[in-house]
Amino acid sequence: MRHLIYLHGFGSSPESTKARLFTERLRPFGIDVRCPDLNEPDFSTLTTTRMIAQVEHEMALLPPGPMALVGSSLGGFVAYQVAVRQARACDAGMLVCWPVDRLVLLAPALDFGRSGFRPLDAAGLDEWRRTDRYDVMHYTSNQMRPIRYTLYEDAQKYDSFADRIPIPTLIFHGRRDDVVDPAMVQRFTDVRPAVSLRMLDDDHLLSANLEVMWAESARFLGLCPT
Repeated sequence: MRHLIYLHGFGSSPESTKARLFTERLRPFGIDVRCPDLNEPDFSTLTTTRMIAQVEHEMALLPPGPMALVGSSLGGFVAYQVAVRQARACDAGMLVCWPVDRLVLLAPALDFGRSGFRPLDAAGLDEWRRTDRYDVMHYTSNQMRPIRYTLYEDAQKYDSFADRIPIPTLIFHGRRDDVVDPAMVQRFTDVRPAVSLRMLDDDHLLSANLEVMWAESARFLGLCPT
C-alpha cells in the first residue's frame, strides 16, 4: 500500500487549496492522505526540527509501505529534509518501514534559513533576534500572528544543498515566484539527476496550474499511464 503525506506551507494549514486537491484526487485510488497541521501545538514556536518530528510521527503510525511526500513552500523544505533523514537511516543499515520513494515539491523553499527571511533585511533580523518576536500574516486565520526567532535560527541547521539523495523528485515552480527564488531551485535541480523541474508560468501559489500539477504528479506517482 502506498502512503502519502502532504505538508502545507508557512502560514497555511491542512485546509489549503493544494492540500484539499491532493486529498480529494487521491481518494479514488485508495490513498488516504495524511496532512499534519504544522501550526500545532503553537504557531509562534514553529521550527523545522519540530515539523520534521511531526512528520516522522505521522509516518510511524502507518503500516509498512512505500511513502510519498508532497510539500508546498516551507513544507517542501521539510519534506526534503525528512527524505534526507530516511536516506541516511537506510545507508546506515537501519530498518525503515516507510522508505520515502517519491517527492513532489511545490515551490519549495529549499534554502530556508540560509538566504535571509523575506521581507526582513539585516537590521530587521537583528530586531527579530533581540525581541524574539516577528508578526507575520497567517493566511488561514487571516490575522497577524507572532513567530519566535528560533524558527530562523533552527532552520540554519539544515542545508538542502549539502545532500544529494537518489529519491525521484518532481518539483513545480513558478517563473514569477517572488517568495522563493526560481534561480535557486534551478541551481538545486541542475546537479541532481534524480530531480526533475517543471517551471511554470505562475507565481508562488501556483494556483493557475493546479490541474497541470495534479496530472503530472499522478503520472509521477504511478497512478496514471505515462
